[in-house]
Amino acid sequence: MYTNRNFLLTLLSACFLAACAGQPGLLGLDFATRHDRKEYVQARDLFNEGKYQEAITELSAYIYKTKNVKRREVRAYRLLGQSYEQLGDLSKALETYQEALEFHPDDVPLLLSAAALYKRTGLTDRSLSLYEHALSLEPNNQNVLAGVGEIYLTTGYYAKARSYYEQLFKLNPQAPAVHRARYAQTFYQQKDYANAFINITMALSETPDNPDFWLLSAKANRGLGRFNDALADLDTALLLSPHRPDLEAYRALWLHQAKRYAESDWQARQILDKQPGNELALFVMAMNASGQGRHEQAKSLLEQIRQGEKDTFIRRFTDSLFAAPAISLTQPSAKPN
Repeated sequence: MYTNRNFLLTLLSACFLAACAGQPGLLGLDFATRHDRKEYVQARDLFNEGKYQEAITELSAYIYKTKNVKRREVRAYRLLGQSYEQLGDLSKALETYQEALEFHPDDVPLLLSAAALYKRTGLTDRSLSLYEHALSLEPNNQNVLAGVGEIYLTTGYYAKARSYYEQLFKLNPQAPAVHRARYAQTFYQQKDYANAFINITMALSETPDNPDFWLLSAKANRGLGRFNDALADLDTALLLSPHRPDLEAYRALWLHQAKRYAESDWQARQILDKQPGNELALFVMAMNASGQGRHEQAKSLLEQIRQGEKDTFIRRFTDSLFAAPAISLTQPSAKPN
């Protein structure tokens, strides 16, 4: 009787295991989960190999194969959105993140991915909303603090941006240099050149090969009246990123303002060699000519700007000079974008 009872229990156990195979929430789920993980890993490997379209195919099948929406993994959604981003299909990436947030509204990495993409596409209000929701969930998350700070910097709320960067630095004094540079930018925008210079110098001590950091250092030095230091920083930026148009434009304009007309002309011609008809370069050369008393040459250069087809600030400003009683170019108003 005892033997028969053991046999019966063994038979029942075997039947139970067979019946439960593939049943969610029971023993069969472990097998299904392992199988699911393998499919996700395959898709992830495709992504890491740069095979984004293949990854999208695999991830879409992986996500939508089950009607149980609770099992639609957030990591798969994130990777699917990132795959679309890599292919430049930002609208599809946004659609993916929006759907994912319906099922996973409190997943902070997903909120960060979506917020960053909203910011990238110019939807700053939506981006800020997602960052703030993430902040309510994880108030000490450094990536969230950095994201909120960058949004406020972008939208011109410099003091508010600083407060978030300061929270970030309090949590992590060794935060990436890009955050220190953005923090410096908030000071620069409010004409606090001393603090801007201090903080951008800190960023440069960690990342000395970033031309944008050197440009900000140059601007801060110029704001402090240290022109030679500003020009040296700008030259360093150009060494790191030769022939970058905005850096060349700053150099040409600053040299003019220092009355170093020959050097300014040389830099302007470098721009014109690559971009014939560049309005800023022509304008700087016109100012240089005027500064040296060559007014007819200045007018000729300005006429070249007026013949352009685009309705730009420099062209409108040039038109206003000809409408005025006399042309005066000694105090330039144009700045490189």
